[in-house]
Order: sequence, then C-alpha cells, then structure tokens
Amino acid sequence: MSTTTPFLCPNQSMELEEAPRGRTLGKYTGEENAEEQQKETLLESDHALVYGIEDTPPWYLCVVLGLQHYLTMFPGVLAVPLLLADSLCMAGDDVAKSQLLGTLFVVGGLATLLQVAVGSRLPIIQGGSSAFVASILAIMSLDRWRCPAGLDQATGAFNNVTQSPLGNTSTAEAWQARLRELQGGLMVASVLEIVLGFSGVIGFLLRYIGPLSITPTISLIGLSLIPVTAHFASRQWGVAVMTMVLMLLFSQYLQRYSLPFPAFNRKRRCHVVWLPIFKLFPVLLAILTSWAVCAVLTVTGAFPADPARQGYLARTDLRNSVLQTAPWFRFPYPGEWGAPTASAATILGLLAAMMVTSIESVGDYYACARISQIPPPPNHAINRGIGIEGLTTFLAAAWGSPVGTTSFSQNIGAIGITKVASRRVVLWSALIMVVSGVICKFSAIFTTIPDPVVGGVFAVVFGMVSAVGMSSLQFVDLNSSRNLLILGFSLFCGLMIPGWMAENPGAIRTGSSEVDQILTVILSTHMFIGGFIGFTLDNTIPGTREERGLLQYDVTSDTPDVDLHYGFPCGNDLLDRLTFTRHVPFCPTFSPTLNPCCRKRNNPEGGEVEMDDRV
Repeated sequence: MSTTTPFLCPNQSMELEEAPRGRTLGKYTGEENAEEQQKETLLESDHALVYGIEDTPPWYLCVVLGLQHYLTMFPGVLAVPLLLADSLCMAGDDVAKSQLLGTLFVVGGLATLLQVAVGSRLPIIQGGSSAFVASILAIMSLDRWRCPAGLDQATGAFNNVTQSPLGNTSTAEAWQARLRELQGGLMVASVLEIVLGFSGVIGFLLRYIGPLSITPTISLIGLSLIPVTAHFASRQWGVAVMTMVLMLLFSQYLQRYSLPFPAFNRKRRCHVVWLPIFKLFPVLLAILTSWAVCAVLTVTGAFPADPARQGYLARTDLRNSVLQTAPWFRFPYPGEWGAPTASAATILGLLAAMMVTSIESVGDYYACARISQIPPPPNHAINRGIGIEGLTTFLAAAWGSPVGTTSFSQNIGAIGITKVASRRVVLWSALIMVVSGVICKFSAIFTTIPDPVVGGVFAVVFGMVSAVGMSSLQFVDLNSSRNLLILGFSLFCGLMIPGWMAENPGAIRTGSSEVDQILTVILSTHMFIGGFIGFTLDNTIPGTREERGLLQYDVTSDTPDVDLHYGFPCGNDLLDRLTFTRHVPFCPTFSPTLNPCCRKRNNPEGGEVEMDDRV
C-alpha cells in the first residue's frame, strides 16, 4: 500500500486500471511526478475500508485519526478516577484526580504500544478498565478502608486530625494508602493473566469458543452500557440527540462527499486535495461541533447556572478548576505513591475482575479482526495478546494505576464507523495518550467535554459494538432451534442476572466476605454471564461444527494473510528455521496440532478429523 496521499480531485482526468474490489486506481495525465501518477480514490462501497490494517495513511492524517481515537476512549478513562474518587478519599482533591488521570493515560499509551507492536497486533486501544471498578468499590467498602470520619470529602481536609486512622495529617496519605493497596493486589492478580496467555491455556480453550459464545460476550459489552450511556445523555437530552444525529449524518449520509483543502509540496507547489472529511472523522467532528455549541450556549446563559436545574451539566465551565490547578508537566514513575501493599481480600476481588477482562478481551480480538476485515486471530496471537495484557497490567499497577489495562470496545466501534483500521493510526493514538499524560494541561482541556456529548457518542459507538457481536451469527445455522435457544437464553440471562444484582446489593451472603466479593463481581458482569452460559450450552448440547458455525473460526497457517497480520514485526524468517518455536504458544510458528490431545484420528468415512471435532 502506498504511503502517498490517496486522494484525487473529482474532475481529474485518469486512465482506469485493474484494481481490488471497492477501490479505483488511476493515473494522472500531465506532468505530475511519477510517485503521484497512481493514487487511490475513496469512492468505495459501504463495507470497504478506507485504510486496512497494514495501510499507512499520511502522517498528518494519522495524527488527526489518532486524536479521534483518543477522544473516543477519553470518557472511559476519565470515568475511572471520577467513579473511584469517593472510595479513595480524594473527592475534594482535583489535583489528585488529575494526577491519577495522567497516570492512566501514560500506562494506557505504553500498553497500546506493546499490544499493537508485539501483542495481538490488532489495532486495539488499551487503557484503564472500568471492569475493575465494581471490585474496587467492594474492597474499599470494608471497614479497614472506609474514609476517615474526620475527612471532609468536599474540601479534602481533616476536620479533626485525631480521627485519622492513618496517624498522618496529610490528606494525600489518605488516598495514597488505598492506592498502594490496590497496586499490590493488582500486581499479584495480573500474574494469572500472564500465565493464561503465555502458557497457551487461553488459546487451548478457544477450540471450544464459537459464534454462540462470542456473540453474547461482545453484544452484551455494548448492551450492558445502556444505563451508563443513558445516565450521561440524560444530563441534557437535546445535546445528546444532537451529537447522535451529527455522528450518523457524518458517518453515513455525508460519507461520500469530499471537501477541498489547500496543500503544498515541492513538486506540485500549491494545489488542492479533496478529502472525504466526513468519512474519516465522524466521531471527532461530532464531538467538536457539539462541544462548540455547548460552549456558545454556556456563554450566552442558555444553560442554567443552578446545579438543581436540568441542563446544568451540559455547561462547559464546570471543570475549569482543573485547568487552573493541574501542573504543566508531570512524569509518573513506579513507586510514586510508595511501596505497594496487598491483602487476601484485595487480591481475590481483583482476581475476579481480571478473569472478566480476559474473556472480554478475547471477544474484542474477534470483533476487531472482523471489523478490520482480516482473518480471525490464531491461537498464538490471542495467547500473546492476553499475556501482554497481563504484563501491562503488572506494569500499570507498578506505575500507580488502581485498575488494570484491557481492550477498549468503544474504539473498536469507532473503527467500524470511520472505516479506518490502520495499525499506524493506533500507534499515533498511543503516542498522544503518553503525551497527554505527561502534559497535564492537555488532558485537563478535554475534561470540559460536557456529559451529554459523551452520552451521545457512547450511544452510537456502543451500538456499533453490539452489532459487531451479532454479525458473527452469519456463520451459524439460525434455522436450528438448538442455536436459537442458546443465543436467546444466554443474552436474556446476561441482562437479567446482573440487573437483579444491581437492584439487590448485598444479596450474596456466603459467610465469607472474600467469596461474597468474587461472586458479586462475577454475577454483576453482563458479558461474563452471557458468554459463560453460551459457552457451556454450545459445548454440551449436541451439534455439528457446521451447525455451530465453528468452521469459519478454523484458522491455520494456510489461512491467507495470517502471517502478514499476526506475525512479529521482524524476525519471522528466523523463527521459521527454529524447530523448538513450534512448541512455544505465543510464537507465530506455534502448531497446536503437535499436542497429543489435538492430534488427528482416523475417520471411518474417510479422511481425518480433529479430536475436538467430536460433538
């Protein structure tokens, strides 16, 4: 794929050449430079990608597209310190929240770089996962970690220093002690994910995971976030609906329209290029437009200044204090809050969340591959991806993050909307994340994005995630009552059980607080419940591999482009010459069929079948 700008003026004369489906190649007439005589238009079919996973857009497009990914994941990362502020005793300390936010961005950017470069190699954004929030809230509700009675959450100061169980008048020590506890528990819990990935256990389990397991897991990721999305959107429904309409308008109705932009290079000097701006940046344009409208309505007084009135949270000046108090530069480093500590309750509570995020990430890998129009990830890529997530979670905890890193589903939805799956764009986004975490003022600017704008973006993006999960059903025989029962029951239970848990807090009482926490987290997680039920029923109710849709998920070394998309950036030729790498679960040369339990047996009807093909 050429790295030159793939845009043509609409009236430019060209001679058509044979081109791949969905794209049109052409040659300029005239005296243009030879490098520019062959460029691609973006007059593609609706399902075609603008940039594939191996394509390299121009650097300036990478920056803007990377910023779009950054803005898409920003609300999810911002939600972590906001949701944990009360439990961590930092509700009145805006500087502490901005420092925690900066740490989350730095570790998220580093995790994304490792995942895209040597992990699953899929264009997936990594960041602090809100899946850990439920576990953390349960842990911090223990008597040992309740906020000191003398701590004023509004001001962040102790009214009576003798009431502090920490024996320290410093308000920073109140939240730093809790962060150290979460850091230590997270570092221990992350070892499980590292082992699951690099040992190949997670890849072994994939033989039994098909569309009827993947669909509930992915679809419920989006469906479970309906209450959160509605919560943000309800701050001002008019602004939220405007954001939704703008995203649909830009990404669907105006995607075929290009706008002229001035350009300059040494060969052609000043000239005009036509950019399909609406197709490339629908999320970014919708956010900026709605943000600007809210700013105007705030300045003109259209939005009320009374916090009790509807529409107050649509104002853009609510978090201006962060802009003033946040330092210009801050460099997070391991051990910044002190030596990590850990207890059995903390480790077990975070361990349950770690299991959930691992299963969620596997679903995200399949969804990202599908939406990027490449083959499903093979075992070695998933093993490596989960192993890297465990490693980056360990590093994130050491760096001071209270939550582990995992794949961001909303960014996978953004790929489906923008039709840009380039790996290079995600690498630029990772760089922006690191820079924004170091330059605190940069992150602070985006904290002024109003809540209803965030809600409008989530409505479209998470809806796309749910639809991607359901698209896997095209491989399943939907005329089979077996499959319909599994699908409907798993989705229904995935919504019903967590909903009941939310309405009945404290319903789990086994006599052990640690067990209560683990069961509460598991039974409150939509995608775990739906995916587990779908997985169990799909592997216990008899059915053929064709009926179950498993044939489409068989990925071997002979599958086209698998080595191209999922191999290491370099050194693959050397690995091919080394025999022992075929037994290493995270190497591109890994061959699961060398395992005795996976060897082929004779088929009485002729040919051979896998041992796991039996139903």
